Amino acid sequence: QVQLVESGGGLVQAGGSLRLSCAASGRTFRTNGMGWFRQNPGKDREFVASIIWSSGVAAYADSVKGRFSISGDNAKNTVYLQMNSLKPEDTAEYLCASRETYEYKFWGQGTQVTVSS
Repeated sequence: QVQLVESGGGLVQAGGSLRLSCAASGRTFRTNGMGWFRQNPGKDREFVASIIWSSGVAAYADSVKGRFSISGDNAKNTVYLQMNSLKPEDTAEYLCASRETYEYKFWGQGTQVTVSS
């Protein structure tokens, strides 16, 4: 099992910034990458960004490209999501997940991000 704990969410005005953190513990030796997703009530979970530890290659949803940046410290089993130029439509619960082979297998509880207009 891998335990994931997110932090850094909150209320911010449109145009502002937030930095989310996610710390992993437990059976992390099988983790080859981590990702961020977001979800609103009654809607499907949406991919936001991901990073592969071995290559450092990051991927982003089109809706956040150029505004969000994912980074991480494999040694500390921590991943970050720097969110700039936030928009009201970025409001959601943000969850991090750890990846083993090609599957996001473990999920955090989420941290709420609310962007006011």
